[in-house]
Amino acid sequence: MGIDRTIVTDGSDLAAAHEEAGAFEYRKRLVVPRAGNQATVAFMEIPPGRSAYPYHWHEGVTEVYVILAGSGTLRTPEGDRRVGAGAVVVLPPGPSGAHRLTNDGTEVLRYVDVDTTSDPDVTHYPDSGKSGLILGGVAVAFHRDGDGVPYYDGEPDAEQPPRPTASDTD
Repeated sequence: MGIDRTIVTDGSDLAAAHEEAGAFEYRKRLVVPRAGNQATVAFMEIPPGRSAYPYHWHEGVTEVYVILAGSGTLRTPEGDRRVGAGAVVVLPPGPSGAHRLTNDGTEVLRYVDVDTTSDPDVTHYPDSGKSGLILGGVAVAFHRDGDGVPYYDGEPDAEQPPRPTASDTD
């Protein structure tokens, strides 16, 4: 359901979701959820030495980061660049918007993440050669690029014998 009231918060009143896997770790305080809204808004925190997400890009989502505190390195197809408090980062949909934000500083990297929504959201991960499908903000499926099957693969009606040709009836 979409938001139906004005929201004013500094994030301190919101529960933090925590995700951690190897070099990836973040805390996310969701302000506006994806479902039913034109944009999603969250306060993000990345501890020193970690990244929130792997290098990736979205088919139809624009992401905007407003860096509140700390510093880090933003990897894009144009190369690495330093970001710090006060910076605004706009990442367009498509391969040119590929990104990974890494906290290589000594304090927590805090930023506001504002994303347009697209349902479904298709994401691509160039480093690992995989793509994912996200529906309603929930990761539904990921697969290795190139491991797909033909469109009619496994369909019972696609296994019918071929139609007779004129030469078959002569």
